[in-house]
Amino acid sequence: MKIVCVTGGTGGHIYPALALLDKFKEQDPSCEICCIGNDDRMEAQLIPEKGYPFQSLHTSGLVGSPLKKMKAILQLFIAYQKSKKILKDFGPDFVIGFGGYVSAPVILAAHHLHIPTLIHEQNSIVGKANQLVMNKVDRIITCYEKCDEVFPKEKTFLLGNPRATTAKESEFDQTYYDTFQLDSKKKTILIMMGSLGSSSVNQLMKEALKGIEDNIQFIYVCGKDNLQDAALFKELKNVHVTGYVDTLKIYKKIDGMICRAGATTLAEVTALGIPSILIPSPYVANNHQFYNANVLVEKVAALMIEEKDLNASTLNKSIIELFMDPKKMESVHKQALKLGRPNAAYDIIDLCRSCIQQGERK
Repeated sequence: MKIVCVTGGTGGHIYPALALLDKFKEQDPSCEICCIGNDDRMEAQLIPEKGYPFQSLHTSGLVGSPLKKMKAILQLFIAYQKSKKILKDFGPDFVIGFGGYVSAPVILAAHHLHIPTLIHEQNSIVGKANQLVMNKVDRIITCYEKCDEVFPKEKTFLLGNPRATTAKESEFDQTYYDTFQLDSKKKTILIMMGSLGSSSVNQLMKEALKGIEDNIQFIYVCGKDNLQDAALFKELKNVHVTGYVDTLKIYKKIDGMICRAGATTLAEVTALGIPSILIPSPYVANNHQFYNANVLVEKVAALMIEEKDLNASTLNKSIIELFMDPKKMESVHKQALKLGRPNAAYDIIDLCRSCIQQGERK
């Protein structure tokens, strides 16, 4: 089998794509993979580091001044022509796109070359690139029912995010866990705030965690650039500050999370049933993190604090409401599991194979 995977722009597009490719390789080590992405975004470094062949294009979003938009359209046309050559040379059985502007010209080129195509939408709000190509593709894979408001229902499949499978199958690393010097008898809450990791937020976090009972401990990921603020938490013996954490190595020992509401994070949280307090980033396209989080909140599978309402008092109150109440934690855990799709990667692989078979019958 020969696979072309196009993805790029942010980790939210790239990591699910890599998770799927890893599963394809695991099931069929002989399959050939070609990845396509932007030449100046994180995929240009990340994908080759993971050992996958990488072909680069140069695209940008249709935003800004009329001149910038004209330039972006020209880039997309050039990328489309280059994509046709890459696809003709490689000869894939199918092409799958994971979003980001770079995916549009590749998917369109594959469609015009009569190669079976699929796209994956990670968020509850459909991205512009996927909207652009949705009427041309053979299959559409989603993670949220809300996407049905936009995508043609007859070819849309709610299968989830491949990272859910990665998280569910992740192996606990005791040696790595021990580096945090945690008490194995205490409930452990992981705090990961992503773009919120700033000095002002570190001060807020210190105030919010004050007075929390000693039977709970926190791993607080403050960001590599803010490690100087670790001194703020010296007096809080139950808070362990770090610049970075490899979540897949310690998920099995995490009892709860305080985190953003990115698609990958929520796929992992629901696959494992981790009770969470979600603080959606308002700095993302179409406020999609709020809508991602709201799906869990409506099913009583998480708590949410919007960033405009975030302060030491609201966070402290939510921590006590969820993490200090064993019955509430158990209930939220069960509800989160109901939303989880731990078999997502395998279900997507099955859909890809059926797409190829249907293409062969045409």
